[in-house]
Amino acid sequence: MTIRITATSGIAALAVAGLAAVTACSSSSSSSSSSTVTGASPTSATSSASNPLSGGSSSGSVVVGAANCPENEVLAEVYALALTKAGVKVTTKLNIGAREVYYPQVQKGAISIIPEYNGTLLTVEVDKASTAKTTADVNAALAAKLPSTLTVLNAAPAQDSDAITVTQATAAKYHLKSIADLKPVASQFVLGGPPEFKTRSDGIAGLKSNYGLTFKSFDPLDESGPITLSALTSGKVQAADVFTTTPQIITDKLLSLSDPKQNFAAQNVIPLVYKPALTPTISSTLNAVDAKLTTAALLQLDVKVITDKEDYTTAAQDWLQSVGLG
Repeated sequence: MTIRITATSGIAALAVAGLAAVTACSSSSSSSSSSTVTGASPTSATSSASNPLSGGSSSGSVVVGAANCPENEVLAEVYALALTKAGVKVTTKLNIGAREVYYPQVQKGAISIIPEYNGTLLTVEVDKASTAKTTADVNAALAAKLPSTLTVLNAAPAQDSDAITVTQATAAKYHLKSIADLKPVASQFVLGGPPEFKTRSDGIAGLKSNYGLTFKSFDPLDESGPITLSALTSGKVQAADVFTTTPQIITDKLLSLSDPKQNFAAQNVIPLVYKPALTPTISSTLNAVDAKLTTAALLQLDVKVITDKEDYTTAAQDWLQSVGLG
């Protein structure tokens, strides 16, 4: 059984629940707060002074952490449950905070394992100058440049990444499946995204250089949030930058266009591990989990815990069982 420690304030979490529902965990700081909906088990420990990093792992155990983001928390539950079944003694410390808070804790071993996103981990913490784009190149760069106390295991197919997104109706009307398919119609489309998308290398400039796209205009909105989603579904914009695991992709009937030319860097889910805590059992267990984790599966998990308010542990356990790992 896993021991869950959380530091979420109920009132504060409710105040930001709407924002958390549409904020990607893979963003540069993972700084969005989340509402923790999982009830603690009868054997759960409690944190000292509401500090999710207080204490540490006992001998022969691991601590699985999570950023303060619903998606990252449910992924941590998936990892913890799978490891527990494999016979590993697990404590979970969830809702820790932004990457700036949890990364140093993994580096020194206060946290043993945390679900990460390879592209952001590389460019925010490991090599800010990296231009690696593909999953293979990003993973190779991480392996080469991570600090000596850290390692990563196999990356999942699942990605929480930027994507040019349209409504399913627009996709059907113009036969859109990939970003490349926008070329004949981009001049008729208003593109929406965060204000910085106008100058980002993977924003308007990248779409033009990689795909030859010139849009009718650009509408500065928010970062894959309610303003962007409203503009897209209302037709104010015809395409927008929306993260691939945003629950509204399902509820609002949207479609993330594929990115065959890698305009956006890979953001695969990947376990970041404190190397001295790694064992063959941990490695084989988490590699087996991530081999089954697709973007579609991660999106469904997000819908369950964010939109449907399902218990995180229940959602994680149901998914593990559905792929034969429960």
